[in-house]
Amino acid sequence: MALRFSRNCFLPIASCGLLLCATDAWADKLSLSVDGVDGELRAAVLAALDLSQYTAGEVSAAQARRLYSHAAEQASKALEPYGYYDTRVDGELTQSSDAWNAVVHVHPGEPVVVAAANLVLEGPARELKAVRTALRAFAPKVGEPMNHAQYERGKTAIQAALFASGFLDAKLPTHKVTLTRSTRKATIDLVWEPGPRYRIGATKFEGAQFPAEFLTRYVPWQEGDYYTQELLLGLQQKLTDADYFALVDVNPDIEHAQDGVVPITVKLAPAKRSIYTAGLFVGTDTGFGVRGGLERRWLNRRGHKLKTEIILAERLKTVSALYQIPLPGPDSRSFNYGVNFRDENSESVQARTASAVANETRQWMGFTRTLGVHLQTGDFTFGDKDRGTIKGNSTVLYPEIGLTRKRADDPLFVRDGYSLNLLGRAAKGGLLADTDFVQVRADAKWIHGIGQRQRLILRGSLGAIWANDFDALPPDLRFFAGGDRTIRGYGFQSIGPQRVLIDGEDPVVFGGKDLAIASAEYEYYFRRNWGVAAFVDAGDAFSGSDYSVKVGTGLGLRWRSPVGMVRFDLATPVGDPDRHGVEIHLVIGPDL
Repeated sequence: MALRFSRNCFLPIASCGLLLCATDAWADKLSLSVDGVDGELRAAVLAALDLSQYTAGEVSAAQARRLYSHAAEQASKALEPYGYYDTRVDGELTQSSDAWNAVVHVHPGEPVVVAAANLVLEGPARELKAVRTALRAFAPKVGEPMNHAQYERGKTAIQAALFASGFLDAKLPTHKVTLTRSTRKATIDLVWEPGPRYRIGATKFEGAQFPAEFLTRYVPWQEGDYYTQELLLGLQQKLTDADYFALVDVNPDIEHAQDGVVPITVKLAPAKRSIYTAGLFVGTDTGFGVRGGLERRWLNRRGHKLKTEIILAERLKTVSALYQIPLPGPDSRSFNYGVNFRDENSESVQARTASAVANETRQWMGFTRTLGVHLQTGDFTFGDKDRGTIKGNSTVLYPEIGLTRKRADDPLFVRDGYSLNLLGRAAKGGLLADTDFVQVRADAKWIHGIGQRQRLILRGSLGAIWANDFDALPPDLRFFAGGDRTIRGYGFQSIGPQRVLIDGEDPVVFGGKDLAIASAEYEYYFRRNWGVAAFVDAGDAFSGSDYSVKVGTGLGLRWRSPVGMVRFDLATPVGDPDRHGVEIHLVIGPDL
Protein backbone atom coordinates (compact mmCIF):
# COMPACT_ATOMS: atom_id res chain seq x y z
CA MET A 1 0.00 0.00 0.00
CA ALA A 2 1.45 3.40 -0.92
CA LEU A 3 0.39 7.02 -0.62
CA ARG A 4 2.14 9.53 -2.88
CA PHE A 5 1.85 13.30 -2.77
CA SER A 6 3.30 16.58 -3.79
CA ARG A 7 2.93 19.83 -1.89
CA ASN A 8 0.28 21.16 -4.27
CA CYS A 9 -1.49 17.94 -5.08
CA PHE A 10 -2.91 15.85 -2.20
CA LEU A 11 -5.56 13.19 -2.76
CA PRO A 12 -8.87 14.42 -1.32
CA ILE A 13 -10.04 12.48 1.67
CA ALA A 14 -13.27 11.62 -0.05
CA SER A 15 -11.40 9.84 -2.84
CA CYS A 16 -9.42 7.72 -0.41
CA GLY A 17 -12.16 5.56 0.99
CA LEU A 18 -10.20 2.41 0.34
CA LEU A 19 -7.31 3.77 2.36
CA LEU A 20 -9.55 4.86 5.21
CA CYS A 21 -11.01 1.39 5.40
CA ALA A 22 -7.60 -0.22 5.66
CA THR A 23 -6.66 -1.91 8.85
CA ASP A 24 -5.76 0.34 11.74
CA ALA A 25 -3.52 -2.27 13.36
CA TRP A 26 -0.34 -1.13 15.10
CA ALA A 27 2.88 -1.37 13.09
CA ASP A 28 6.18 -2.12 14.73
CA LYS A 29 7.77 1.16 13.81
CA LEU A 30 7.85 4.23 11.58
CA SER A 31 10.92 5.00 9.43
CA LEU A 32 11.62 8.40 7.89
CA SER A 33 13.95 9.36 5.05
CA VAL A 34 14.57 12.97 3.93
CA ASP A 35 16.67 13.84 0.88
CA GLY A 36 17.32 16.81 -1.37
CA VAL A 37 18.86 18.97 1.36
CA ASP A 38 21.93 18.57 3.57
CA GLY A 39 23.50 19.99 6.68
CA GLU A 40 21.64 22.81 8.42
CA LEU A 41 18.72 22.69 5.97
CA ARG A 42 18.14 18.98 6.47
CA ALA A 43 18.33 19.40 10.24
CA ALA A 44 15.70 22.15 10.04
CA VAL A 45 13.36 19.96 8.00
CA LEU A 46 13.74 17.00 10.35
CA ALA A 47 13.07 19.23 13.36
CA ALA A 48 9.89 20.58 11.76
CA LEU A 49 8.38 17.25 10.70
CA ASP A 50 5.93 15.73 13.17
CA LEU A 51 6.94 12.38 11.67
CA SER A 52 10.35 12.71 13.36
CA GLN A 53 8.78 12.49 16.81
CA TYR A 54 7.35 9.04 16.14
CA THR A 55 10.34 7.24 14.59
CA ALA A 56 11.35 5.82 17.96
CA GLY A 57 7.97 4.25 18.68
CA GLU A 58 4.93 2.63 17.08
CA VAL A 59 2.11 4.23 15.11
CA SER A 60 -1.26 3.14 13.78
CA ALA A 61 -2.20 3.41 10.11
CA ALA A 62 -4.38 6.45 10.79
CA GLN A 63 -1.57 8.18 12.68
CA ALA A 64 0.94 7.47 9.93
CA ARG A 65 -1.34 8.91 7.23
CA ARG A 66 -2.25 11.97 9.30
CA LEU A 67 1.37 12.75 10.14
CA TYR A 68 2.44 12.26 6.55
CA SER A 69 -0.29 14.50 5.19
CA HIS A 70 1.30 17.49 6.96
CA ALA A 71 4.87 16.75 5.89
CA ALA A 72 4.96 18.89 2.74
CA GLU A 73 3.70 22.03 4.44
CA GLN A 74 5.97 21.54 7.46
CA ALA A 75 9.08 20.97 5.34
CA SER A 76 8.36 24.04 3.20
CA LYS A 77 7.79 26.29 6.21
CA ALA A 78 11.00 25.02 7.80
CA LEU A 79 13.11 26.36 4.91
CA GLU A 80 11.57 29.84 4.70
CA PRO A 81 13.76 31.25 7.53
CA TYR A 82 16.77 30.26 5.40
CA GLY A 83 15.55 32.22 2.39
CA TYR A 84 13.85 29.39 0.46
CA TYR A 85 10.29 30.47 -0.35
CA ASP A 86 9.62 28.31 -3.43
CA THR A 87 10.24 24.90 -1.95
CA ARG A 88 8.53 21.93 -3.59
CA VAL A 89 8.05 18.71 -1.62
CA ASP A 90 6.94 15.25 -2.75
CA GLY A 91 7.41 11.70 -1.62
CA GLU A 92 5.57 8.58 -0.64
CA LEU A 93 4.28 6.62 2.34
CA THR A 94 4.42 2.84 2.10
CA GLN A 95 3.55 0.02 4.43
CA SER A 96 5.59 -3.14 4.71
CA SER A 97 4.75 -6.18 6.78
CA ASP A 98 5.93 -4.63 10.04
CA ALA A 99 6.51 -0.90 9.45
CA TRP A 100 5.44 2.34 7.81
CA ASN A 101 8.12 3.90 5.60
CA ALA A 102 7.91 7.65 4.94
CA VAL A 103 10.07 9.19 2.20
CA VAL A 104 10.21 12.97 1.80
CA HIS A 105 11.90 14.51 -1.24
CA VAL A 106 12.69 18.21 -0.76
CA HIS A 107 13.35 20.50 -3.75
CA PRO A 108 14.33 23.83 -2.17
CA GLY A 109 14.60 25.81 -5.39
CA GLU A 110 16.47 29.09 -5.63
CA PRO A 111 16.77 31.13 -2.42
CA VAL A 112 15.92 34.78 -1.93
CA VAL A 113 19.28 36.58 -1.72
CA VAL A 114 20.22 39.88 -0.07
CA ALA A 115 20.42 42.62 -2.72
CA ALA A 116 21.22 45.45 -0.29
CA ALA A 117 22.05 45.75 3.43
CA ASN A 118 21.72 49.31 4.72
CA LEU A 119 23.17 49.50 8.24
CA VAL A 120 22.96 53.11 9.41
CA LEU A 121 24.76 54.15 12.60
CA GLU A 122 25.95 57.73 12.83
CA GLY A 123 28.29 59.45 15.25
CA PRO A 124 31.28 58.37 17.39
CA ALA A 125 29.68 55.04 18.29
CA ARG A 126 30.51 53.69 14.84
CA GLU A 127 34.24 54.31 15.41
CA LEU A 128 34.56 52.11 18.48
CA LYS A 129 36.36 48.82 17.87
CA ALA A 130 33.67 46.54 19.34
CA VAL A 131 30.94 48.23 17.31
CA ARG A 132 32.99 48.21 14.09
CA THR A 133 33.66 44.52 14.56
CA ALA A 134 29.96 43.74 15.04
CA LEU A 135 29.01 45.79 11.97
CA ARG A 136 31.60 44.03 9.79
CA ALA A 137 30.44 40.63 11.03
CA PHE A 138 26.76 41.27 10.32
CA ALA A 139 25.16 38.56 8.21
CA PRO A 140 23.60 37.74 5.85
CA LYS A 141 25.79 39.77 3.53
CA VAL A 142 24.90 41.02 0.06
CA GLY A 143 24.66 38.06 -2.33
CA GLU A 144 23.95 35.52 0.41
CA PRO A 145 20.59 33.80 1.08
CA MET A 146 18.25 35.76 3.33
CA ASN A 147 18.86 33.74 6.51
CA HIS A 148 16.55 35.15 9.16
CA ALA A 149 18.36 33.54 12.09
CA GLN A 150 21.63 35.15 10.99
CA TYR A 151 19.79 38.44 10.59
CA GLU A 152 18.47 38.34 14.16
CA ARG A 153 21.86 37.34 15.55
CA GLY A 154 23.54 40.16 13.65
CA LYS A 155 21.07 42.75 14.99
CA THR A 156 21.52 41.45 18.53
CA ALA A 157 25.33 41.50 18.26
CA ILE A 158 25.40 45.15 17.15
CA GLN A 159 22.96 46.16 19.88
CA ALA A 160 25.04 44.27 22.47
CA ALA A 161 28.24 45.96 21.25
CA LEU A 162 26.61 49.38 21.65
CA PHE A 163 25.43 48.55 25.16
CA ALA A 164 28.81 47.07 26.15
CA SER A 165 30.53 50.25 24.92
CA GLY A 166 28.42 52.55 27.09
CA PHE A 167 25.52 53.45 24.79
CA LEU A 168 22.93 52.27 27.26
CA ASP A 169 20.03 54.09 25.56
CA ALA A 170 20.75 52.76 22.04
CA LYS A 171 17.57 52.14 20.03
CA LEU A 172 16.73 50.54 16.69
CA PRO A 173 13.67 52.47 15.44
CA THR A 174 14.02 51.17 11.86
CA HIS A 175 14.40 47.44 11.36
CA LYS A 176 12.80 45.88 8.34
CA VAL A 177 13.39 43.34 5.60
CA THR A 178 11.69 43.85 2.23
CA LEU A 179 11.25 40.63 0.22
CA THR A 180 10.35 40.47 -3.46
CA ARG A 181 9.55 36.86 -4.25
CA SER A 182 9.21 37.41 -7.98
CA THR A 183 12.83 38.60 -8.26
CA ARG A 184 14.06 36.61 -5.27
CA LYS A 185 15.65 39.75 -3.79
CA ALA A 186 15.71 41.08 -0.21
CA THR A 187 16.62 44.50 1.13
CA ILE A 188 17.70 44.98 4.76
CA ASP A 189 17.21 48.38 6.41
CA LEU A 190 18.53 48.93 9.95
CA VAL A 191 18.89 52.38 11.51
CA TRP A 192 20.23 52.85 15.04
CA GLU A 193 19.97 55.85 17.34
CA PRO A 194 22.87 55.27 19.77
CA GLY A 195 22.11 58.14 22.15
CA PRO A 196 24.73 59.44 24.63
CA ARG A 197 27.71 57.41 25.76
CA TYR A 198 27.57 56.89 29.53
CA ARG A 199 30.37 57.32 32.02
CA ILE A 200 30.90 55.33 35.21
CA GLY A 201 29.61 56.85 38.41
CA ALA A 202 30.00 55.73 42.01
CA THR A 203 30.66 52.06 42.75
CA LYS A 204 28.63 50.54 45.59
CA PHE A 205 29.52 47.26 47.31
CA GLU A 206 26.83 45.20 49.04
CA GLY A 207 27.11 42.13 51.26
CA ALA A 208 30.91 42.03 51.66
CA GLN A 209 32.86 41.18 54.81
CA PHE A 210 35.45 43.89 54.04
CA PRO A 211 35.28 47.69 54.18
CA ALA A 212 34.67 49.56 50.93
CA GLU A 213 38.15 51.13 51.16
CA PHE A 214 39.73 47.69 50.74
CA LEU A 215 37.40 46.53 47.96
CA THR A 216 37.81 49.76 45.99
CA ARG A 217 41.46 48.80 45.39
CA TYR A 218 40.22 46.03 43.08
CA VAL A 219 38.29 48.49 40.87
CA PRO A 220 40.08 48.80 37.49
CA TRP A 221 38.59 52.22 36.57
CA GLN A 222 38.34 55.78 37.79
CA GLU A 223 35.01 57.44 38.38
CA GLY A 224 34.19 59.36 35.21
CA ASP A 225 35.72 56.84 32.80
CA TYR A 226 33.57 55.73 29.88
CA TYR A 227 31.43 52.72 30.74
CA THR A 228 32.40 49.43 29.06
CA GLN A 229 31.25 45.92 29.79
CA GLU A 230 34.89 44.84 29.63
CA LEU A 231 35.74 46.94 32.70
CA LEU A 232 32.89 45.38 34.69
CA LEU A 233 33.96 41.88 33.70
CA GLY A 234 37.51 42.76 34.75
CA LEU A 235 36.34 43.71 38.25
CA GLN A 236 34.24 40.57 38.49
CA GLN A 237 37.22 38.41 37.54
CA LYS A 238 39.53 40.15 40.05
CA LEU A 239 37.07 39.67 42.89
CA THR A 240 36.50 36.04 41.91
CA ASP A 241 40.25 35.35 41.77
CA ALA A 242 40.69 36.90 45.23
CA ASP A 243 38.90 33.80 46.59
CA TYR A 244 37.01 35.71 49.28
CA PHE A 245 33.49 35.44 47.86
CA ALA A 246 30.96 32.76 46.98
CA LEU A 247 28.98 35.26 44.88
CA VAL A 248 30.26 38.11 42.73
CA ASP A 249 27.74 40.06 40.66
CA VAL A 250 28.80 43.32 38.99
CA ASN A 251 26.11 45.28 37.11
CA PRO A 252 25.27 48.83 36.01
CA ASP A 253 22.47 50.39 38.04
CA ILE A 254 20.57 51.58 34.97
CA GLU A 255 17.49 52.50 37.01
CA HIS A 256 19.46 55.28 38.71
CA ALA A 257 21.47 56.39 35.67
CA GLN A 258 21.07 60.08 34.82
CA ASP A 259 22.84 62.87 32.98
CA GLY A 260 25.03 60.37 31.13
CA VAL A 261 26.37 58.76 34.33
CA VAL A 262 25.58 55.23 35.48
CA PRO A 263 26.44 53.95 38.99
CA ILE A 264 27.80 50.42 39.45
CA THR A 265 26.44 47.94 41.97
CA VAL A 266 28.59 45.05 43.18
CA LYS A 267 26.73 42.35 45.08
CA LEU A 268 28.92 39.99 47.10
CA ALA A 269 28.46 37.05 49.44
CA PRO A 270 31.31 35.72 51.62
CA ALA A 271 32.79 32.33 50.79
CA LYS A 272 33.43 29.74 53.44
CA ARG A 273 36.20 31.22 55.58
CA SER A 274 38.11 28.08 56.56
CA ILE A 275 38.94 25.26 54.16
CA TYR A 276 40.09 21.93 55.58
CA THR A 277 41.70 19.39 53.29
CA ALA A 278 42.67 15.77 53.87
CA GLY A 279 43.23 12.78 51.67
CA LEU A 280 45.32 9.94 50.42
CA PHE A 281 47.60 10.18 47.41
CA VAL A 282 50.11 8.10 45.54
CA GLY A 283 53.01 9.05 43.30
CA THR A 284 55.76 6.91 41.90
CA ASP A 285 58.38 9.40 43.11
CA THR A 286 56.98 9.80 46.63
CA GLY A 287 55.11 6.54 47.27
CA PHE A 288 51.83 6.31 49.17
CA GLY A 289 51.00 9.13 51.53
CA VAL A 290 48.47 11.29 53.29
CA ARG A 291 48.10 15.04 53.23
CA GLY A 292 46.12 17.49 55.27
CA GLY A 293 45.84 21.22 55.44
CA LEU A 294 44.03 24.30 56.67
CA GLU A 295 43.47 27.41 54.63
CA ARG A 296 42.03 30.61 56.07
CA ARG A 297 40.75 32.62 53.12
CA TRP A 298 40.92 35.78 55.19
CA LEU A 299 42.28 36.47 58.66
CA ASN A 300 41.25 40.09 59.09
CA ARG A 301 39.48 42.99 57.40
CA ARG A 302 42.61 43.69 55.34
CA GLY A 303 42.24 40.34 53.56
CA HIS A 304 45.38 38.60 54.87
CA LYS A 305 45.52 34.85 54.17
CA LEU A 306 47.10 31.81 55.82
CA LYS A 307 47.69 28.35 54.36
CA THR A 308 49.25 25.37 56.15
CA GLU A 309 49.88 21.85 54.89
CA ILE A 310 51.45 18.62 56.08
CA ILE A 311 52.46 15.70 53.84
CA LEU A 312 53.46 12.28 55.14
CA ALA A 313 54.58 9.89 52.41
CA GLU A 314 56.92 6.93 52.16
CA ARG A 315 59.78 8.96 50.73
CA LEU A 316 58.76 12.52 51.52
CA LYS A 317 57.58 14.41 54.59
CA THR A 318 56.90 18.14 54.61
CA VAL A 319 55.36 20.72 56.91
CA SER A 320 54.74 24.19 55.49
CA ALA A 321 52.97 27.46 56.25
CA LEU A 322 52.41 30.50 54.04
CA TYR A 323 51.19 33.93 55.16
CA GLN A 324 49.97 36.21 52.36
CA ILE A 325 49.27 39.95 52.39
CA PRO A 326 47.33 40.92 49.23
CA LEU A 327 47.77 44.42 47.85
CA PRO A 328 45.01 44.61 45.21
CA GLY A 329 45.48 47.03 42.37
CA PRO A 330 46.31 47.12 38.65
CA ASP A 331 49.24 44.71 39.10
CA SER A 332 47.65 42.39 41.72
CA ARG A 333 50.59 42.52 44.12
CA SER A 334 51.00 40.47 47.27
CA PHE A 335 53.69 39.93 49.93
CA ASN A 336 54.26 36.31 50.93
CA TYR A 337 56.11 34.84 53.91
CA GLY A 338 56.63 31.10 54.26
CA VAL A 339 58.42 28.46 56.27
CA ASN A 340 58.97 24.85 55.32
CA PHE A 341 60.52 21.69 56.72
CA ARG A 342 61.32 18.90 54.26
CA ASP A 343 62.51 15.34 54.93
CA GLU A 344 63.29 13.55 51.66
CA ASN A 345 64.41 9.95 51.43
CA SER A 346 64.70 8.82 47.82
CA GLU A 347 66.89 6.10 46.38
CA SER A 348 69.58 8.64 45.52
CA VAL A 349 69.25 11.36 48.17
CA GLN A 350 68.44 11.69 51.83
CA ALA A 351 68.02 15.26 53.00
CA ARG A 352 66.54 17.22 55.87
CA THR A 353 66.19 20.93 55.27
CA ALA A 354 64.46 23.88 56.84
CA SER A 355 63.77 27.00 54.83
CA ALA A 356 62.18 30.42 55.05
CA VAL A 357 61.13 32.62 52.17
CA ALA A 358 59.89 36.18 51.75
CA ASN A 359 58.83 37.44 48.35
CA GLU A 360 56.60 39.77 46.39
CA THR A 361 54.42 38.63 43.49
CA ARG A 362 52.73 40.84 40.91
CA GLN A 363 51.44 40.84 37.35
CA TRP A 364 54.12 42.11 34.99
CA MET A 365 53.95 42.23 31.17
CA GLY A 366 51.62 39.24 31.01
CA PHE A 367 53.67 37.21 33.52
CA THR A 368 53.33 36.56 37.23
CA ARG A 369 56.63 37.91 38.54
CA THR A 370 58.11 36.78 41.86
CA LEU A 371 60.99 38.62 43.58
CA GLY A 372 62.20 37.32 46.89
CA VAL A 373 64.87 35.99 49.17
CA HIS A 374 65.27 32.38 50.31
CA LEU A 375 67.16 31.01 53.34
CA GLN A 376 67.79 27.28 53.51
CA THR A 377 69.83 25.10 55.85
CA GLY A 378 70.12 21.38 56.42
CA ASP A 379 72.00 18.09 56.10
CA PHE A 380 72.11 15.79 53.08
CA THR A 381 73.50 12.42 52.07
CA PHE A 382 74.00 10.89 48.64
CA GLY A 383 74.16 7.08 48.32
CA ASP A 384 73.72 4.48 51.02
CA LYS A 385 75.76 2.11 53.18
CA ASP A 386 76.10 -0.49 50.41
CA ARG A 387 77.41 1.89 47.73
CA GLY A 388 79.03 4.42 50.04
CA THR A 389 77.88 7.91 50.92
CA ILE A 390 78.66 11.54 50.27
CA LYS A 391 77.54 13.67 53.21
CA GLY A 392 77.21 17.39 53.50
CA ASN A 393 75.74 20.29 55.39
CA SER A 394 74.86 23.59 53.81
CA THR A 395 73.38 26.97 54.55
CA VAL A 396 72.42 29.12 51.61
CA LEU A 397 70.84 32.57 51.48
CA TYR A 398 69.95 33.61 47.97
CA PRO A 399 67.66 36.02 46.15
CA GLU A 400 65.53 34.63 43.33
CA ILE A 401 63.37 35.90 40.53
CA GLY A 402 60.66 33.89 38.79
CA LEU A 403 58.43 34.56 35.81
CA THR A 404 55.38 32.37 35.19
CA ARG A 405 52.86 32.48 32.41
CA LYS A 406 50.00 30.06 31.85
CA ARG A 407 47.09 29.91 29.43
CA ALA A 408 44.47 27.15 29.24
CA ASP A 409 41.05 26.86 27.62
CA ASP A 410 39.95 24.51 30.41
CA PRO A 411 42.06 24.12 33.59
CA LEU A 412 40.62 20.65 34.30
CA PHE A 413 41.32 19.25 30.81
CA VAL A 414 43.42 21.46 28.58
CA ARG A 415 42.86 21.19 24.84
CA ASP A 416 44.76 24.31 23.93
CA GLY A 417 47.18 25.87 26.37
CA TYR A 418 50.73 26.29 27.55
CA SER A 419 52.85 27.10 30.58
CA LEU A 420 56.22 28.83 30.79
CA ASN A 421 58.35 29.09 33.93
CA LEU A 422 61.63 31.02 34.13
CA LEU A 423 63.75 31.02 37.30
CA GLY A 424 66.96 32.72 38.33
CA ARG A 425 68.90 32.41 41.62
CA ALA A 426 72.24 33.69 42.87
CA ALA A 427 74.23 33.77 46.09
CA LYS A 428 77.47 35.28 47.36
CA GLY A 429 79.69 33.07 49.48
CA GLY A 430 80.22 34.32 53.02
CA LEU A 431 76.84 36.07 53.18
CA LEU A 432 75.07 33.18 54.91
CA ALA A 433 76.07 31.02 51.93
CA ASP A 434 78.75 28.33 51.75
CA THR A 435 79.56 29.06 48.09
CA ASP A 436 79.04 31.52 45.25
CA PHE A 437 76.53 30.24 42.73
CA VAL A 438 74.22 31.35 39.92
CA GLN A 439 71.39 29.16 38.67
CA VAL A 440 68.99 29.65 35.74
CA ARG A 441 66.22 27.34 34.61
CA ALA A 442 63.41 27.37 32.02
CA ASP A 443 60.49 24.93 31.80
CA ALA A 444 57.85 24.96 29.06
CA LYS A 445 54.84 22.81 28.22
CA TRP A 446 52.45 23.05 25.26
CA ILE A 447 49.17 21.16 24.76
CA HIS A 448 47.20 21.12 21.52
CA GLY A 449 43.96 19.27 20.79
CA ILE A 450 43.62 17.43 17.49
CA GLY A 451 39.97 16.89 16.60
CA GLN A 452 37.73 15.82 19.45
CA ARG A 453 39.64 12.79 20.74
CA GLN A 454 43.36 13.52 20.46
CA ARG A 455 45.99 15.68 22.16
CA LEU A 456 49.64 16.43 21.46
CA ILE A 457 51.77 17.37 24.47
CA LEU A 458 55.29 18.79 24.12
CA ARG A 459 57.52 19.55 27.09
CA GLY A 460 61.06 20.81 27.62
CA SER A 461 63.47 21.95 30.36
CA LEU A 462 66.85 23.68 30.27
CA GLY A 463 69.04 24.62 33.24
CA ALA A 464 72.57 25.64 34.19
CA ILE A 465 74.55 26.29 37.40
CA TRP A 466 77.81 28.15 37.94
CA ALA A 467 79.31 27.51 41.42
CA ASN A 468 82.71 27.92 43.09
CA ASP A 469 82.10 24.86 45.27
CA PHE A 470 79.41 22.67 43.68
CA ASP A 471 79.67 20.08 46.49
CA ALA A 472 78.41 22.68 48.97
CA LEU A 473 75.07 23.03 47.18
CA PRO A 474 72.14 21.15 48.74
CA PRO A 475 70.41 18.50 46.58
CA ASP A 476 67.37 20.61 45.67
CA LEU A 477 69.65 23.22 44.06
CA ARG A 478 71.28 20.61 41.80
CA PHE A 479 69.88 19.06 38.65
CA PHE A 480 68.63 15.48 38.45
CA ALA A 481 66.58 13.64 35.83
CA GLY A 482 64.44 10.53 35.82
CA GLY A 483 60.96 10.06 37.19
CA ASP A 484 57.40 11.11 36.46
CA ARG A 485 58.05 14.62 35.19
CA THR A 486 61.40 14.29 33.40
CA ILE A 487 62.47 11.04 31.70
CA ARG A 488 60.07 8.17 32.24
CA GLY A 489 61.68 4.75 32.01
CA TYR A 490 64.19 5.80 34.68
CA GLY A 491 63.69 5.96 38.42
CA PHE A 492 63.27 9.22 40.31
CA GLN A 493 66.54 11.24 40.38
CA SER A 494 68.47 8.28 38.97
CA ILE A 495 70.05 10.32 36.13
CA GLY A 496 72.97 12.64 36.76
CA PRO A 497 76.74 12.68 37.23
CA GLN A 498 77.93 9.67 39.22
CA ARG A 499 80.80 8.65 41.47
CA VAL A 500 81.99 5.19 42.45
CA LEU A 501 82.64 5.34 46.19
CA ILE A 502 83.24 1.64 46.86
CA ASP A 503 85.05 -0.51 44.31
CA GLY A 504 82.77 -3.08 42.76
CA GLU A 505 79.58 -1.34 43.87
CA ASP A 506 77.11 0.69 41.82
CA PRO A 507 77.95 4.38 41.46
CA VAL A 508 76.19 7.10 43.43
CA VAL A 509 74.25 9.85 41.60
CA PHE A 510 75.04 13.23 43.15
CA GLY A 511 73.44 15.71 40.72
CA GLY A 512 74.67 17.87 37.89
CA LYS A 513 75.32 21.46 36.89
CA ASP A 514 73.31 21.33 33.66
CA LEU A 515 69.93 20.03 32.52
CA ALA A 516 68.40 19.40 29.09
CA ILE A 517 65.10 17.52 28.76
CA ALA A 518 62.58 17.17 25.91
CA SER A 519 59.39 15.12 25.68
CA ALA A 520 56.66 14.40 23.13
CA GLU A 521 53.39 12.66 23.98
CA TYR A 522 50.32 11.67 21.97
CA GLU A 523 46.97 10.89 23.63
CA TYR A 524 43.87 9.30 22.12
CA TYR A 525 40.58 9.22 24.06
CA PHE A 526 38.46 6.25 23.09
CA ARG A 527 35.78 7.40 25.54
CA ARG A 528 35.03 10.81 26.99
CA ASN A 529 37.01 10.23 30.19
CA TRP A 530 39.35 7.41 29.15
CA GLY A 531 42.34 7.51 26.86
CA VAL A 532 45.67 5.94 26.00
CA ALA A 533 49.03 7.61 25.45
CA ALA A 534 52.32 6.96 23.71
CA PHE A 535 55.38 9.03 24.60
CA VAL A 536 59.11 9.46 24.28
CA ASP A 537 61.31 11.43 26.72
CA ALA A 538 64.96 12.28 26.18
CA GLY A 539 67.70 14.31 27.84
CA ASP A 540 70.25 14.30 30.64
CA ALA A 541 71.36 15.93 33.88
CA PHE A 542 75.09 16.47 33.49
CA SER A 543 78.07 18.70 34.20
CA GLY A 544 80.04 20.35 31.43
CA SER A 545 80.85 18.11 28.50
CA ASP A 546 79.73 14.75 29.91
CA TYR A 547 76.29 14.99 28.27
CA SER A 548 74.94 11.57 27.28
CA VAL A 549 71.35 11.54 26.11
CA LYS A 550 69.03 9.12 27.94
CA VAL A 551 65.83 8.04 26.19
CA GLY A 552 62.72 6.56 27.74
CA THR A 553 59.58 5.53 25.92
CA GLY A 554 56.36 3.79 26.76
CA LEU A 555 52.58 3.63 26.84
CA GLY A 556 50.09 5.03 29.29
CA LEU A 557 46.47 5.09 30.41
CA ARG A 558 44.61 8.36 31.03
CA TRP A 559 41.54 8.90 33.20
CA ARG A 560 39.71 12.17 33.67
CA SER A 561 38.66 11.40 37.22
CA PRO A 562 36.48 13.57 39.49
CA VAL A 563 39.63 14.60 41.41
CA GLY A 564 41.72 15.45 38.34
CA MET A 565 43.76 13.81 35.62
CA VAL A 566 45.17 10.38 36.50
CA ARG A 567 48.17 9.22 34.45
CA PHE A 568 49.43 5.65 34.62
CA ASP A 569 52.52 4.98 32.51
CA LEU A 570 54.72 2.00 31.75
CA ALA A 571 58.09 3.08 30.39
CA THR A 572 61.45 1.54 29.59
CA PRO A 573 64.92 2.91 28.74
CA VAL A 574 66.02 2.77 25.11
CA GLY A 575 69.61 2.07 24.02
CA ASP A 576 71.08 2.15 27.54
CA PRO A 577 73.20 -0.95 28.29
CA ASP A 578 73.25 -0.16 32.02
CA ARG A 579 69.50 0.24 32.54
CA HIS A 580 66.84 -2.39 31.86
CA GLY A 581 63.30 -3.27 32.81
CA VAL A 582 60.04 -1.35 33.07
CA GLU A 583 59.31 1.59 35.34
CA ILE A 584 55.77 2.29 36.55
CA HIS A 585 54.78 5.94 36.87
CA LEU A 586 51.56 7.20 38.46
CA VAL A 587 50.69 10.90 38.66
CA ILE A 588 47.47 12.62 39.72
CA GLY A 589 47.15 16.32 39.02
CA PRO A 590 46.36 19.08 36.52
CA ASP A 591 47.81 19.26 33.01
CA LEU A 592 49.54 22.60 33.61
